[in-house]
Amino acid sequence: MAKYLIRHWVNVDVIAEKVVDETEIKDFNTNDLGRNKKPDGTFSFVVVKDSEKINRTTYEVYDEKLVHRSEKPFGNK
Repeated sequence: MAKYLIRHWVNVDVIAEKVVDETEIKDFNTNDLGRNKKPDGTFSFVVVKDSEKINRTTYEVYDEKLVHRSEKPFGNK
């Protein structure tokens, strides 16, 4: 029986959270969060429920021994 690799290109809303000491916030008056201005791998990410929007889906035959990336996948837009 053949196996297929299914890919969904998805947009979602996420909440990035991290607990920090007050010393990590540079300036409370200007809301300067220092190193924490942008979320990175140290943040926890939670997907907002029902915010998923599938933009594109593809599927292709999946061979566990050898995956041929040069072949065009089947799919829709």
